[in-house]
Amino acid sequence: MLYDSPAIERLGIPAYNWWNECLHGVARSGLATVFPQAIGMAAMWDTDEMFDIATAISDEARAKHHDYAAKGKRGIYQGLTFWTPNINIFRDPRWGRGMETYGEDPFLTAEMAIPFIKGLQGNDPKYLKLVATAKHFAVHSGPEAVRHSFDVYPNEYDMAETYLPHFKRSIEEANVYSVMCAYQRLNGEPCCGSKYVEDILRNKWGLKGYIVSDCGAISDFYEPDKHHVVNTPEEAAAMAVKAGTDLNCGDTYKHLVDAVKKNLITESEIDVSVKRLLLARMKLGMFDPDKEVKYAQIPISVVDCERHRLLALEAARKSMVLLKNENGILPFSKGVKRVAVIGPNADNEEILLGNYNGYPSHPISPLQGIKDKLPNAEVKYAPGCRLAEGMPFLSPIPENYFYVDQKLETKGLKAEYFDNVKCEGSPKHTRVDKNIDFVWWTTAPFPDIKYDQFSVRWKGFLVPPVSGNYIIGGEAFSGFKLILEGKVLNFGQSEHHSKKGYEPVKLEKGKPYEIELEYVQNNTEYPHVQMLWDVQERDMKNEALNLAKNSDLVVLCMGLSPSLEGEEMNVNIDGFYKGDRTDIKLPQVQTELMQEIVKLGKPTVLVLLNGSALAVNWENENIPAIVEAWHPGQAGGTAIADVIFGDYNPAGRLPVTFYKDIHQILAFENYDMKGKTYRYFEGDPLYEFGYGLSYTTFNYRLKSIPTSVKSGENIPVSVEVTNSGKRDGEEVVQLYVSLPDSKLRKPIRSLQGFQRIYLKAGETKTVDFLLKPHQFAARNEENIPLVEAGKVLISVGGKQPDEKSIASAKVVQKSVEVTGNKFYVNE
Repeated sequence: MLYDSPAIERLGIPAYNWWNECLHGVARSGLATVFPQAIGMAAMWDTDEMFDIATAISDEARAKHHDYAAKGKRGIYQGLTFWTPNINIFRDPRWGRGMETYGEDPFLTAEMAIPFIKGLQGNDPKYLKLVATAKHFAVHSGPEAVRHSFDVYPNEYDMAETYLPHFKRSIEEANVYSVMCAYQRLNGEPCCGSKYVEDILRNKWGLKGYIVSDCGAISDFYEPDKHHVVNTPEEAAAMAVKAGTDLNCGDTYKHLVDAVKKNLITESEIDVSVKRLLLARMKLGMFDPDKEVKYAQIPISVVDCERHRLLALEAARKSMVLLKNENGILPFSKGVKRVAVIGPNADNEEILLGNYNGYPSHPISPLQGIKDKLPNAEVKYAPGCRLAEGMPFLSPIPENYFYVDQKLETKGLKAEYFDNVKCEGSPKHTRVDKNIDFVWWTTAPFPDIKYDQFSVRWKGFLVPPVSGNYIIGGEAFSGFKLILEGKVLNFGQSEHHSKKGYEPVKLEKGKPYEIELEYVQNNTEYPHVQMLWDVQERDMKNEALNLAKNSDLVVLCMGLSPSLEGEEMNVNIDGFYKGDRTDIKLPQVQTELMQEIVKLGKPTVLVLLNGSALAVNWENENIPAIVEAWHPGQAGGTAIADVIFGDYNPAGRLPVTFYKDIHQILAFENYDMKGKTYRYFEGDPLYEFGYGLSYTTFNYRLKSIPTSVKSGENIPVSVEVTNSGKRDGEEVVQLYVSLPDSKLRKPIRSLQGFQRIYLKAGETKTVDFLLKPHQFAARNEENIPLVEAGKVLISVGGKQPDEKSIASAKVVQKSVEVTGNKFYVNE
């Protein structure tokens, strides 16, 4: 019942670690195909693509698991139970983990989650391919800083309309086998200790599998500075198991033996959870011969195969959202001679990968993608600025500044390689390395050292090129310790992901500083290490301006970073706190740089790389072209270049609202949906949910829709969509429902159908929808959904309806009269 389950040798049950991740590719487990971050996949609005991506991920996951098992490896990130997908509602753009979700709408979230779950779990009648886990249940969406103590009291209407529907559909329609309960309390009870939560999942919706706690959530029950609803770990463990939490990510369940002795819980109550967990392993075929399990036959060669690489590129292309294209400035001509690629996100692998990511063999940054696209052009790069004030722009320290001793005669660093993880004893090998920037993958530095168990110590002297302020640090997986002039400057180690650390120092030009870095590789599949710096005296803005002046066009790569927004992070700088955002504008340093570049009058496109909505008001008014690229995965740079130079016609749509200002919405801690998301926001957004442009145009004609239906009947809708432009392209056909005359509780409008279709120039296709009564119901004072007599306003188009889009036939709209008695929807 602990996530790190030991072997039971007398029963022939091998050890098993339940913790694995595959948010947008097999994560934290070495080589894998990396697709766009979840928010980017949501921007595809393509359910078939979601299934194909999940199938590729589950193929790689199965292959990797059996390869590990054949080598006797049964550790973390090597199993078949995956804590994916994150289907929480991205209700507020400040939430740092919103990038892991499918956006702000429960219908879109369910439509994307269902094929993803099905692709992960497979279709075999006997065996599960993987176990997928819908998380985090329930009502979880920040703030990160208080998630271990926060208590949420959502109203019943918001629970039914916003926080529950997509979880319900994931269980009832996708048969998701596992659900992860959330950190926070819900109506006074910790989610992982709530019988109310279990009752919904198992009794109302029919969850057949198991419930797993979020990591450390059960220890929050008794720790004084957290929920502290009980006083001891024994009480916490008993409370969680009695509430149906079968698996503990953490170590609180080791106290269950004492909990039984103290009569807090019985063995028979524990047996219920044990049976659920063992049944899951049986369904995965773990106790059967591999030859009987078809998924065990998937070869390791499927990992990072060409087909999956092409799928990652297709997904990245489909995720791109064209936000602005003034006077058709895009696509740019590929005949351009000189291109300036500017911005801190232009040449940064981390920006491609987001979080909960794997490691691709050939990541393509925006800079590299543009260089590949324009082999005959001069493509030059300047970062121009740091991501934010207080966030260093780190890069590997070049070899020119390292020397083996104080004589400064021999460049490089003395390196000692050990066949243990503690730099102990005599080194197996010594040599001089030019600098510290290594990725070993599964090939050890030397043949007589294991690739997953070694350590390295580098010693030498660093000679700075200029006097002034520096940021010095390192990044490594599994861990590192950096020592400057005999003092530990920074250190970090993790079994989950790379650890990065840095500190400010003052250094003098030409002075040798004694430096040492110890690296540890302890059972990761992606051993790597870098020694990093940021020379603070560098005039990054002028470098960029000079580059732009001498170029024919400018590509700006701005946005955010997984180092700024994410899960419970140690970040506290202007605009960012503990992984969340305190504002939704771009960091001021980025806007100030762009203001200077725009004055040059060069043809310019802004490419945003980020995981959440941005209030780019000045940019929208002053930059002629803007593309939202999210964290686009391993092929992101190629996809960006394809879009801005015309080899791909973008059709992505926003899965979230881009507000103009954070003050347009209620406080982050307020879980009331009033005034938040397109369904309840009455203000004027910068870019609305469902928005996205194309290089072609589409017109709509209502083909068939009834004038009226009886209460309880479905509403069939059929539209003709014509590509009225000169380029082939895709359109995301969106259907929205509103109830203008109803006095019951309801959203302003709600998405109730969509299809992504491809149309050649001049081609017309018919798109059909079937609305069922629950899709146009409202809720009465008892929170019961019902259909009543009156008008149902149905809008179909490439965006949400407004006067301009209806007048130009970009959206068609029709009222359907519902007649008869009230029809109550059975939930």
